[in-house]
Amino acid sequence: MEYLLFVTYLVLFAWLITKVKFFTRTGLTRSQLIILFLLKIIAGIFYGWIGMYYGGLAKMVDTWNYHTQAITEYHLLFSDPAEYLTNLFRDPYGDGVRKFFSTTNSYWNDLKGNVFIKFLSILDIFSFGNYYVNVIFYSFISLFGPVSLFRVMNDVFPNRKIPVLTASFLIPSFLYWTSGLHKEGLIFTGIALIIYVIYFSSKEKKITITRGITLLLGLLLILTLRNFIIVILLPAIATWLIAIRWPKYSLRIFAAAYLLFTVAFFTARYVSPVFDFPQVVVNKQKEFFKLVGNSTVPMKELDPTFSSFVKNTPQSIEFSALRPHPSDVNHILTLAAAVEVGFFILLLLLLFFFRIKESFNRNVIHFCIFFGFSMLLSIGFTINNLGAIVRYRSIILSLLLVPVVALIDWNKIKQLLLKYVKNK
Repeated sequence: MEYLLFVTYLVLFAWLITKVKFFTRTGLTRSQLIILFLLKIIAGIFYGWIGMYYGGLAKMVDTWNYHTQAITEYHLLFSDPAEYLTNLFRDPYGDGVRKFFSTTNSYWNDLKGNVFIKFLSILDIFSFGNYYVNVIFYSFISLFGPVSLFRVMNDVFPNRKIPVLTASFLIPSFLYWTSGLHKEGLIFTGIALIIYVIYFSSKEKKITITRGITLLLGLLLILTLRNFIIVILLPAIATWLIAIRWPKYSLRIFAAAYLLFTVAFFTARYVSPVFDFPQVVVNKQKEFFKLVGNSTVPMKELDPTFSSFVKNTPQSIEFSALRPHPSDVNHILTLAAAVEVGFFILLLLLLFFFRIKESFNRNVIHFCIFFGFSMLLSIGFTINNLGAIVRYRSIILSLLLVPVVALIDWNKIKQLLLKYVKNK
């Protein structure tokens, strides 16, 4: 019965993929859309398999914990509907709503897990609590994320369809972490929907009711599933909107704005202790220090001072952008991540030596770079677990790598390779 249910939903959603206008307007063929959808499902199934059979070593048990708790919520819907409909909005701590950045006794800290569990429990209504059927639903929903990014970047980089398509969908760690039953797929979808709305609304100089609702949905997904990203995303959006007004000075606007944001980051606490952002980062780091795992690595402790953050910035960049090293490899996931990091470095070298000279919409590129780099810094300052680092950074890899692969002159590289082979 479970296999029949899986096949039925698989066929249904594969057909639906080819009918939804948001997908069909990408310019991709029906076969291409279905292949991308199936790749996400395969990655999601593999994610679940790793979590069940390899979870102890790879620290991948969260996905099955969420599934188990969602089943409990699913049964609660039928035994106590009132409790099911209201428990998400209850603060068990009394004052937990006021602790927006806190990791203990905080309504907001608990909300990210509670929302995701509630979301899975809704899927369970249609899947009858089957994990792998839920993967099909999740793959369909989370496909809106890379499709949104692809539509934007394909418009930004015309005639660069294959590189943009590859970097939008097929970065291995991105595909893996955003396809499994965890929060990353929805978080990335929220970010990508926001980018889609802002880009096309500014280009067409109008915002429709549908786009307004989509924008709010994207912000809500991020706020509920990983609230600290909102603090990083909103300044990036504000700067992007200013740069849209004066596109000629886009880089200067982003550089000046982020200098101002840096000053505000360290001085806002003098306005109110609530805005002591350096201490928030330090507290986050301490919480991760308490989580000991197989991929935990030594990290220098932060102090809530400007000098401490400056001293730890090189370490932060190394951790978030260059780890795991080959010496960090202890299982198949860290091996894959280490190989992927090496490939990223190769792409940057190719960009340096074979960059095309065409002009593109720099506002979007600058947004991706400044927002993505800010995310990397936040990850590198706080997380000392390599598995968590790879998972957290997966949601911004496409933002950073689409401009990289789109700006590489692949035709020139191809010609050089053919010339080399011919001479051999």
